[in-house]
Amino acid sequence: MTHPISLAFLTTFDIGPVEAVRIAAAAGYRMVGLRILPAAAAGEPDYPLLSDDGLLAEVRAAMDDTGVSIGDVEIIRLKPENNWDLFARFVDRCQALSARHVLVAGDDAEPGRLTESFARFCDLAAPAGLTADLEFMPWTAVPDLAAASAIVEAAGRENGGVLVDALHYDRSDTTLAQVAALSPARVNYVQFCDGAVPYDPSDEGLIRVARGERLFPGEGGIDMIGLARAIPEGVTISVEVPHRQLATRIDPLGRATMAMAATQAILRAAGRS
Repeated sequence: MTHPISLAFLTTFDIGPVEAVRIAAAAGYRMVGLRILPAAAAGEPDYPLLSDDGLLAEVRAAMDDTGVSIGDVEIIRLKPENNWDLFARFVDRCQALSARHVLVAGDDAEPGRLTESFARFCDLAAPAGLTADLEFMPWTAVPDLAAASAIVEAAGRENGGVLVDALHYDRSDTTLAQVAALSPARVNYVQFCDGAVPYDPSDEGLIRVARGERLFPGEGGIDMIGLARAIPEGVTISVEVPHRQLATRIDPLGRATMAMAATQAILRAAGRS
């Protein structure tokens, strides 16, 4: 069974959502990921798609023109205190885009409260047909797959999932056996990229690479073929390859095309094309 491939927001971070949809189509992707709420990166601007109805209409028109749909939307960060009215507006926008998945990060060091917040967000997202996908990252309160799985299972919501990012799998206390053991019902999409080995294991080093120094699948030291074989058959693969220096030399369409070719090469090698 083939894997639908989505163009992640960070791979072409330097363009707007309408252009992202059209570039995804030109490079052969079936889906594209968009960002509506800022992540934790310093200086990251607000995203007008949250409130600009005209821009929303333009994105919808580009989707209709190209046949590209919205895969995941970023990013919900669950903290000790959350703005649930803002989250509700975010979900409304995701629904207006006919999106499928929401990337969720856990930034609350109290596991019980974080689990309650995750369950509450799942309940908010479910009527809009959205999954809530908790991404583990080594420097956060959800550092590895085991921690993410524990929260998702404790929350007990059908639309709750665990998001496996290739970089974070490799940099965390997570194994391919654990990835393969995940219930397919808990894996709504995965993120593919590669990374240099050896690497700086400090939080600062991990964050720097994650946000701006990733490599195309097959270019680094991560066992991408093993990961491709461990994920559920047919699950969507979001190709997330932010590389700030590369972006100064290669335009967004070129990077999207390279990311697609590299991902397809990994899937062929893994017998998953």
